[in-house]
Amino acid sequence: MIKDTSAQDVMVSPKRNITKIVISIAVVALLIAFAAKAFIFNAEASRSFDRSTVQVATVELGDLIRDVSANGRIVAANAPQVYSPEQGFVELKVNAGDSVKVGQIIAVVESPELANELQQQRSEMNRLEGELSRQELDSRSQALQLTKQLDIAQVDLEAAQRENRRAQASIQSNLISQIDFEKAVDDLARAKLTQKHAKEEVAIAKDRLQFELDSARSRLARQSLVVEELERKIAQLNIEASVNGVVGNLLVQTKALVAKNDALMTLVDLSAYEVELNVAESYANDIAIGMPVEIKVSGNTVMGTLSAISPEVENRQVKTRVRFNEESVEGIRQNQQVSSRILLDNKLQVVKVRRGSFMQSGGFVAYKVDGDIATKINISTGASSMREVEILSGLQPNDQIIISNYDEFNGIEQLRLN
Repeated sequence: MIKDTSAQDVMVSPKRNITKIVISIAVVALLIAFAAKAFIFNAEASRSFDRSTVQVATVELGDLIRDVSANGRIVAANAPQVYSPEQGFVELKVNAGDSVKVGQIIAVVESPELANELQQQRSEMNRLEGELSRQELDSRSQALQLTKQLDIAQVDLEAAQRENRRAQASIQSNLISQIDFEKAVDDLARAKLTQKHAKEEVAIAKDRLQFELDSARSRLARQSLVVEELERKIAQLNIEASVNGVVGNLLVQTKALVAKNDALMTLVDLSAYEVELNVAESYANDIAIGMPVEIKVSGNTVMGTLSAISPEVENRQVKTRVRFNEESVEGIRQNQQVSSRILLDNKLQVVKVRRGSFMQSGGFVAYKVDGDIATKINISTGASSMREVEILSGLQPNDQIIISNYDEFNGIEQLRLN
């Protein structure tokens, strides 16, 4: 009996399908190649960033106002200091913050030395006045004596002339001797000489007396000027305000001993304010007197004009002064902090973009946004302001770029924005 056919079976080894194996290997290799290509393609954009963490701006075509930002403070255009005119003890008549008017006495300096010197000089002037009066009396007395001598000489001359005429008549009649006649002639000559000398002496004496009087009057006039100067200095000890405003800082205490020309206090003229700005040294060659300035004061924007530029640089900054265009600006105080923009020039119809931290990279590259991909491109920039930057090449209007800081991008060529 035959149980089954197992005795007839022969084990045969299966034949492998070589073609199918080759095809499978080719498909796997192709998939690997595509995966590698996709990996390589996305390697540059493999880093993604949250769109909310970057700033994107649109390139525009418009006017660019080139400006310089500067911070400063409100200062009084006229803030004179008050000085002591002489050494002495000062008595302050006002306190810091008090309102003052022109001509108001704000301080008094007591100077005992100056008061004593004034009394001495007045006494000297009184002495010179008495000396002048005495000199005038002496001159009148001496002039009288000289006039008397001249009159006597004139009388003697007339008497000698009469004797001479009588002698000539007598000598013709042989009534007198020749000696008496010659004596009469000599007496006449002597009288003429005496009268001539008396006249010359009177003239010289009058000139001398006039000179002495003029000298005495000159000494008195000089002394009068000395007294007037001391009186002027005494009057200046009552120090008056030179402006309408308020008292700033008191630099001394009342009843303090001060020296000549010591500062006593500062006055602030409230009718004239200016802005003192500190401009970076790099912009020193760009600014000029007369440029318009936009100033923000207490939330308001007012215009001013650059009126002065310091010729020196301090702490890498240049100090400038700005004068308000308006006569009165409300809400300003001495030393109030302000911010401003110095408007350098205005460029019309240029390609521009909002300024951002991307300028820290030098302004040579930018990341242009196209959908969700940002690609690194080369650009060139021109003039810049506080708010905008001029684009010279590399971008067109309506293009979008990332304007935030590029440090975290590490120079990659492409990135994805989620």
